[in-house]
Amino acid sequence: MARRTRTLLAAAIGSAGLVAALTLPATASPAAVEVSPDQLAAMQRDLGLTAEQARTRLASDDRASRLDHSLRKQLGQQFGGAYIDGGQLVVTITDGTRSGEVRTAGAQPRLVARSESTLDAIKSRLDDNLVAAPRTVSGWYVDVATNTVVVNSQPHALAAARAFAAASGAPADAVRVVASTEEPRPLIDVVGGNAYYIGGSRCSVGFSVTNGFVTAGHCGNTGASTSQPTGTFRGSSFPGNDYAWVQVAAGNTPIGAVNNYSGGRVSVAGSQDAAVGATVCRSGSTTGWRCGTIQARNASVTYPQGTVNGLIRTSVCAEPGDSGGSLLAGSQAQGVTSGGSGNCSSGGTTYFQPVNEILQAYGLTLLTSGGNPPPPPPGCSGAEFTYTGSLSSGGSQYQPNGSYYYSSSSGAHIGCLDGPTGTDFDLYLQKWNGYGWVTVASGTTPAADENVSYNGTAGYYRYRVHAYSGSGSYTLGVTNP
Repeated sequence: MARRTRTLLAAAIGSAGLVAALTLPATASPAAVEVSPDQLAAMQRDLGLTAEQARTRLASDDRASRLDHSLRKQLGQQFGGAYIDGGQLVVTITDGTRSGEVRTAGAQPRLVARSESTLDAIKSRLDDNLVAAPRTVSGWYVDVATNTVVVNSQPHALAAARAFAAASGAPADAVRVVASTEEPRPLIDVVGGNAYYIGGSRCSVGFSVTNGFVTAGHCGNTGASTSQPTGTFRGSSFPGNDYAWVQVAAGNTPIGAVNNYSGGRVSVAGSQDAAVGATVCRSGSTTGWRCGTIQARNASVTYPQGTVNGLIRTSVCAEPGDSGGSLLAGSQAQGVTSGGSGNCSSGGTTYFQPVNEILQAYGLTLLTSGGNPPPPPPGCSGAEFTYTGSLSSGGSQYQPNGSYYYSSSSGAHIGCLDGPTGTDFDLYLQKWNGYGWVTVASGTTPAADENVSYNGTAGYYRYRVHAYSGSGSYTLGVTNP
């Protein structure tokens, strides 16, 4: 067996040019994101972009989505939502005195009347009254760009939609009733590609998880059997939700990748949520690999079988047979295909069940490219390397020892951060892409302790420990290929 190699900054790199490049300031922003040629081709076809424009857009979307996440935490109850407009992240706020913070972070502030939490609460009133929704109402969602909750209704029944919203207790000035000819339906008619079969029906694998895969809930009930691959639905929820997971039988090997319908696969690196307005691509057997943008999150959609809440609304087209398939933003898993309206000839709207909700509901672990990394050791014990440090609130440190390391082989990079009790410490794993440091995995919960795991190729890596709030000493346990 070849001996694994790790090289720190103090070791010779081999060429002066490479040393110079690798000593860029720690604040250098990512210049590129990993993207497959097939994804570039699909974006060019569906979005009318050149290959270079597609790369630039993905890099811009990635930066905006990370900034969205950071400002969401920073602004708290004054955060009204964020969306990408012309490549610029627009952050809506309810307190004009926070505008400077938003501009300093690199986004464009816009003052609005309602916070995102207020909009979500208004939408929840509609969700709670869904039994009273007219059949002419196809769904509703929070539209952060207009700072309202949008209710979609058949054009001839707008008054009934307004009456439904009013009866739900939603303030009239916070709701927009929009004429829509959408007639969403579960896309289960004919499904192929990375297909599986449930009796006489077919659906698509969404994303691989340990010992199985996640998919749409309307594809099968708990206990139903599947073939190709052989498995069993261990959990299913529809309507209300539209998610399920299938445990596959021995002999089937889940892979952390998505069919690109061009003879290859797109690697899955994680499941970080992309911002509203970000570019996404969907994989499904009827219409293949299709791209569009995220229009809204937390959308409620009424199918003939009932209403599903908390979906991602997109401009990606889909057709019957694409159900359960994968939605990606770059290499980050976003959701599984639920349903929609329109088609891929004239265009349409498609909704997706967020993948992180599925993982949380069933306690599943998403498989990333290269397989499933072993879980981080509990309490950071048993790690191959251990580093310590101390941070004041708002500060950051890079490990190992202010530098980076080199991994000569592919495999799992595992980091376990043990932060001070009562603080909010975050952990980021970054990889050098030839131009800058790109965050490939992160742990950013409100807790003091964080875990990250990433299956990566050979290259240069480093960890960033950030004290989001609170101060004190930390321990970082690291295990590398």
